[in-house]
Amino acid sequence: MYLLGYDIGSSSVKASLVNVDSGKCVASSFFPKTEAEIKAVQPGWAEQDPDSWWSYLKSATHAVMTESGVAANDIAAIGISYQMHGLVCVDKNQQVLRPAIIWCDSRAVPYGQKAFETLGEATCLSHLLNSPGNFTASKLAWVKEHEPEIYERIDKIMLPGDYIAMKMSGTICTTISGLSEGMLWDFKKNEVASLLMDYYGFDSKLIPEIKPTFSEQGRVNSWAAKELGLKEGIPITYRAGDQPNNALSLNVFNPGEIASTAGTSGVVYGVNGEVNYDPKSRVNTFAHVNHTTDQTRLGVLLCINGTGILNSWVKRVVAPEGISYNDMNDLATQAPIGSSGVSILPFGNGAERMLENKEIGCSIHGVNFNLHGKHHIIRAAQEGIVFSFKYGIDIMERMGIPVQKIHAGHANMFLSPIFRETLAGITGATIELYDTDGSVGAAKGAGMGAGIYKDNNDAFASLEKLAVIEPNLKYRAEYDEAYARWKEALERY
Repeated sequence: MYLLGYDIGSSSVKASLVNVDSGKCVASSFFPKTEAEIKAVQPGWAEQDPDSWWSYLKSATHAVMTESGVAANDIAAIGISYQMHGLVCVDKNQQVLRPAIIWCDSRAVPYGQKAFETLGEATCLSHLLNSPGNFTASKLAWVKEHEPEIYERIDKIMLPGDYIAMKMSGTICTTISGLSEGMLWDFKKNEVASLLMDYYGFDSKLIPEIKPTFSEQGRVNSWAAKELGLKEGIPITYRAGDQPNNALSLNVFNPGEIASTAGTSGVVYGVNGEVNYDPKSRVNTFAHVNHTTDQTRLGVLLCINGTGILNSWVKRVVAPEGISYNDMNDLATQAPIGSSGVSILPFGNGAERMLENKEIGCSIHGVNFNLHGKHHIIRAAQEGIVFSFKYGIDIMERMGIPVQKIHAGHANMFLSPIFRETLAGITGATIELYDTDGSVGAAKGAGMGAGIYKDNNDAFASLEKLAVIEPNLKYRAEYDEAYARWKEALERY
């Protein structure tokens, strides 16, 4: 028996097939092999054709079925992870009315900001736990104003994962977690956010039926079965946005547990057991995968734009030409903790929500031309990225999330010993590295939703822990001194 998981990203669609008994991935594939097109008709816009996601998903499905040799009859359930905050609009015949407005499209910012100011910051934060911002509801407000003829034809609005489930099953539904990422869920009233719906003038009929995250959400119909080469009737039993799903993939379900990624941008995602928010809205709060009206489980999301992109810039511009990342990490070890006084603020990849949407750029502080070399700059870059994580983690801890253990995939910046040791050293948290990804997590989520696994510990019993990094208390004072110097530089802005 097998589980099929999908990860619908903005750059590709990945499929993975997981053996229920062993918990291991037996085949995975992604399409397209080059990065998927994002259409920018105007500056700040970002759109994709939902049908392209379906085309990529078909290719990935055929590839994993061929590679694995698994019979279609042996697939027990399907799970879906997807790019968050998108907007897909369909008519009463389930036909897409316009390209999807995806997560990185910024046209709705003024709409969300006006709603935040008009409804009141305290009201928005206490009900939505966030500013309406540039999320799905505000994107729909843009469509309503600028494309009224399309808006009038909308039967249902969906997130990207809802759309894929609809294509598979013909059933349109969503989840509390999904609605919360669009600012369409009221945590105070435990219902669809009528305060924002009414403010924007949206009809409640636009919202699909709400299903639990772990539940049957439709079954593969005959048309989709032929398209995908699967068996008709396979249940879709899990869906979640990519960041909550990443946390699930790392078996992060309970208050105080943390999941982190550090690719081009960086994410720290902590689970809170109480309804709370940052009064400055520097982090986002959504319903986690196991949140229900009876059990509060909120995912607090810290996103830092300038993470791995700084490290890659240093490799291109500062490090010796042709050096590998491993050799660059070795070179950085020649500098001591604190990089002999050099501090780098890594915020050169756009406005940072953590800094209240300021765009301060990347800056280097404390360089002495007679003392410092490439190794100091390389180490300071990695330390600066870590210190930005620490700055955000401090915000999360003030919200009631004690950060004691960080789960992460063995990838990107977490491959660097300096990055890992500095993060453990400055936060005091133990870091555990695992071998997993979003599509595998979605497959195991499907197993939970189908009742094949009794709980998350059963589903992730086979999760392979690759390394554990404990904080080295011997160097805590040196880390604290370097962080204080970095923070002092940041607070000048």
